[in-house]
Amino acid sequence: MRLERRLILVMAVAGLVLAGWLGVTLALLWFTLEPEQRDIVGKLISPRFALVGMSWALAFALVAAGLRALWRTYVNLPARLLEETRVLLAATGAQQLHPRGSPELRALGDAINALAAQRDLLRDDMACQVTQASQRVQQEKNRLSALMAELTQSVVVCNLDGRILLYNHRARLQLREFSQTPELAAGAELIGIGRSIYAVFDRQMVAHALENIHQRMVRGAASPSTQFVTTTPSGQLLRVQMAPVRPGQTDANNVDAFSGFVLMLDNVTRNFEQESLRDRLLHGLTEGSRSSLASMQAALDMLGYADIEPEMRERFMRVLREELTAMSGRITDLAQHTTQGLKTRWPLEEMLGTDLVTAARRQIEAYCERSVTADSVDETLWLKVESFSLLQALTYLSSRLVDEFEVKFLRLRLQAAGSRAQLDLIWTGHAMSTETVMTWEMDAMRFGAESLPLTVRDVVERHGGEMWFERERVRHEAFFRFLLPLATAQEQLEATQLLQSDSRPEYYDFDLFQTRAQGSELDDQLLSELSYTVFDTETTGLNPSDGDEIIQIGAARIVNGKLLRQEIFEQLVDPQRLIPPASTEIHGITQSRVKGKPGIGAVLPAFHAFARDTVLVAHNAAFDMKFLQLKEASTGVAFHQPVLDTLLLSAVVHPNQESHQLETLAEGFNITLQGRHTAMGDAMVTAEVWLRLIPLLGAMGIRTLRQARQAAQETYYARLKY
Repeated sequence: MRLERRLILVMAVAGLVLAGWLGVTLALLWFTLEPEQRDIVGKLISPRFALVGMSWALAFALVAAGLRALWRTYVNLPARLLEETRVLLAATGAQQLHPRGSPELRALGDAINALAAQRDLLRDDMACQVTQASQRVQQEKNRLSALMAELTQSVVVCNLDGRILLYNHRARLQLREFSQTPELAAGAELIGIGRSIYAVFDRQMVAHALENIHQRMVRGAASPSTQFVTTTPSGQLLRVQMAPVRPGQTDANNVDAFSGFVLMLDNVTRNFEQESLRDRLLHGLTEGSRSSLASMQAALDMLGYADIEPEMRERFMRVLREELTAMSGRITDLAQHTTQGLKTRWPLEEMLGTDLVTAARRQIEAYCERSVTADSVDETLWLKVESFSLLQALTYLSSRLVDEFEVKFLRLRLQAAGSRAQLDLIWTGHAMSTETVMTWEMDAMRFGAESLPLTVRDVVERHGGEMWFERERVRHEAFFRFLLPLATAQEQLEATQLLQSDSRPEYYDFDLFQTRAQGSELDDQLLSELSYTVFDTETTGLNPSDGDEIIQIGAARIVNGKLLRQEIFEQLVDPQRLIPPASTEIHGITQSRVKGKPGIGAVLPAFHAFARDTVLVAHNAAFDMKFLQLKEASTGVAFHQPVLDTLLLSAVVHPNQESHQLETLAEGFNITLQGRHTAMGDAMVTAEVWLRLIPLLGAMGIRTLRQARQAAQETYYARLKY
């Protein structure tokens, strides 16, 4: 254990006292002797001064050992108990001390544990009462969470400073289009609680929209909303509708005040492209028809002459036929596009094919009272369908098969067929004529008590698909085949992410409605009010200056004193060099796991964007920051924001602890270790440690970022360099 300065000072004083006592003893002995005796004693002692020194050294060593033991028992252990008691005082959950030392000290620790247990009981009782009292509020929060999770529209709520307070998962997926590296951070560097919406939308455009809302509120508009259209870097068009958040108060001008705004996002790229194409077709039809009509009029005028030669007559007739054909083609193109537009404007949803088949089986069995099986269903297919009308069509056809042909068994089959999907309704037994199929296709759908004005043909046209009847003579089977559209690759990805994600917030923090941009310098802001990016790296080794490289970065954000567990950055990095087996034994990352992953040149800019406008926090930050600094020249990315180190700040809060390793701190704070020696796991533990250190630093008078940085630099561990 590293000796404290105070203990060294006490030992030095003890050594001087021993030396003084030895000197005084020798002096007293010297002055009691006669001159002759002094000569004799001098001759006897002078050759033995080394023995006297050794005697003093031995005495000093015994005294120093005793002092150290006494110091550890009566100074160091009580000081450590005090530090642990402060941690216990700031703990939010049940926690106990583990006292050591003298019987009196252990008894004191047991008494503190008893008091803490009483406190925990009282706190649990109070928490139970608060939970019961706030149950209605919690229900409202749950309703809000469920509503936001199920909304099919992208929603973002901001305060007046443009800080994001709420968003749903669809908004995150849609705003990912603005990301420079959507495959790395998945848009997390742009959208998140406490982030600025101006990282996505132009500040002047949003300010103009807010001014429009204010003017409408002044005029007394009942629904003072506005909208604007913007483009993503990938060329997508987003229509943004903005509405105010009104707390029910008025401002100095007796106008309804608003504390923030709601953004509702729609991707209108496809609509815009269709409208542009239709406009071009109309323009081409108009201009082309004008030219064709002029040519036909000239040809007709010439044909009106009785003496026109046969060759000339045939030439003008050919002009008429060509121009009529061209006009007919232009009109046909416009008509086809208009028809297709009507079909595509019908709302279709992304749906997993297996879900559609399961729903169809259940509904057909309920209405037709026949067994329905699924055969050869591709579980990876995502369809873009209007499921209600499609299920009605399948049930209608099944009911007619049962009623008119007494079919006993039905099967459903779903397979990919190029750019579309084949959904087959299969039966064994009687076939039917083409006339019967056409009649079923064109009749209004009726089965059981259900009656719809739609026909099977209408349903097929809604999907821009096809449907026909086919027989398999070898198997004595027949089937109706539907060709249905597949969801695009992007729609499949978004639908899969929505399916796997629990979008219930953590995606909101309405306390930020009260937060406004602070004019003070970052160093003068309170630690409890800052936003943090807590990160960790895994590397090929421990020597950044000797060629070791980053192989994984993990980071999480802390906003308004809350750890946002779903707003994370986690990425493996190809180090372009071998990973030593000794390193793999620690973090478990093998060469095969990083093969094909993006290099640091792509990952570091994405992480830089994720950490923008926040304070960096790491455990033993000097190590991680050295790796980042060495990549500044090659990546063009520099991290200039302040950095806090939980290792140094733990030494400030716990100067008497023997170890400040992350495992030791987690154990002391009763934090569960998960994913140790993975970048994301260590970042999460570091974030939990940092949230516990903030109140302990505040109790010591260290409340601002400036004070924390100054205190950290005064610790012994601040001397560590890499």
